Amino acid sequence: MARRDTTEFAEFVAARSPALHRAAYLIVGDPQLAQDLVQEALTKTYVAWPRLRDPGAAEAYTRKAITTTAIGWFRRRAWSSERPRDDVPETGQPGHAEGVVTRDWVWRELQALPVRQRAAIVLRFYEDLTEAQTAEAMGCAVGTVKSQVSAGLAKLRDRLGADVEPVLIHHTPHHGRA
Repeated sequence: MARRDTTEFAEFVAARSPALHRAAYLIVGDPQLAQDLVQEALTKTYVAWPRLRDPGAAEAYTRKAITTTAIGWFRRRAWSSERPRDDVPETGQPGHAEGVVTRDWVWRELQALPVRQRAAIVLRFYEDLTEAQTAEAMGCAVGTVKSQVSAGLAKLRDRLGADVEPVLIHHTPHHGRA
């Protein structure tokens, strides 16, 4: 078995954790749950670290662990559907209230999608992954990604209007999370 390079792994974690947490948060919708999800995925990555010869493969491996673990959690319904919120909108900026309403609306509609559709949309639109990269992260075929994105966008179009892609790109809530 190859020796683990803990320094290299620690550097990977320090560099990529904020982006991984953002993706996890958009998939599960809860900051603490997203942190748990990232920690579980990083544990899986650490165990696999000796087999990951290409440093670029570590992020893809971790992203896949995040996505498949989240889907598994949703299937098992391991937590209550009630989720506390700790984000408080800032006030005092012109047009800010409208932006908050729009972000909240998009956020609620995105969270209402089935987890596989939500994961596919988050990975494609927010993380800007290709269909092949999304398929790898989700552990499925490219055709499945296409159908999940298509079905999710159709539901969002019904609720948000025909031009949902720009709405997703410009109004996906970041809630100040890294």
